[in-house]
Amino acid sequence: PDPPDFIVETFAENLEIPWELVFLPDGRALVTERPGRIRMIDKGKLLDTPYASVPVSSSGEGGLMGLALHPGYPREPYLYVMYTHGDGVRSSNRVERLRDTGKTAVPDRVIIDEIPAARFHNGGRISFGPDGMLYVCTGDAVQPQTAQDLSNLGGKILRFTPEGSIPQDNPFGNSPVYAYGLRNPQGLAWDPDTGSLFCSEHGPSGEFSLYGKDSVNVIHKGGNYGWPRVLGKVSMKPYIDPIIFWPKATPPAGMTFFRRDLYLATLKAESLVR
Repeated sequence: PDPPDFIVETFAENLEIPWELVFLPDGRALVTERPGRIRMIDKGKLLDTPYASVPVSSSGEGGLMGLALHPGYPREPYLYVMYTHGDGVRSSNRVERLRDTGKTAVPDRVIIDEIPAARFHNGGRISFGPDGMLYVCTGDAVQPQTAQDLSNLGGKILRFTPEGSIPQDNPFGNSPVYAYGLRNPQGLAWDPDTGSLFCSEHGPSGEFSLYGKDSVNVIHKGGNYGWPRVLGKVSMKPYIDPIIFWPKATPPAGMTFFRRDLYLATLKAESLVR
């Protein structure tokens, strides 16, 4: 731990369950808080007044999660959020586009709704790829078999245009599904050299009497990553094996490439891993 070529500093504090952090072109930063607030960090200071509020159903792992800027921002003044909404009895996850007014953000359009939600396994990461498309991580919402059901949006990586339509080159026709067989995908990152998409995923926490087994996958168009039929390195077609596999609970969350290395934040391990 603590390699000599890194210095750790506090960037912002006094946040409530910060989930996603994105930087604006002018150096300011936006961070989502799971109870439903988007906070602004300007010149290293967390502003007292929220930049925007989103009406969420914040229970367990649900609430306000992923945040992404339109690839043409600020010329295209849009940001995208993924959040849980509902009355606590029936909830779902939604991806919505907000329009930046300069001082706040206001609702613009819903990209996708009725993504399965539960107290656990909501996925939540959203990000634009180098192809200009929006990728959305969805969890199995504690219903493992849905990850293998192509008619169900749970346990998948979904792909949309910035306007919310389905790209013509998606692998399953008029479906937003890009990859499937995932339990609770939590991180997305593209290798800057190859363009390959990497995804971090949480392994089981008691399902089928299994624990741990967290992973990192390279995501291929139309790929099936096996959950819940297989787990780990099985070398069994048509399933795609992970490239990193932790036997014990880690589990990996957000991730990014920096200077050609992949960095992962972890939860239980309380570590930043290079």
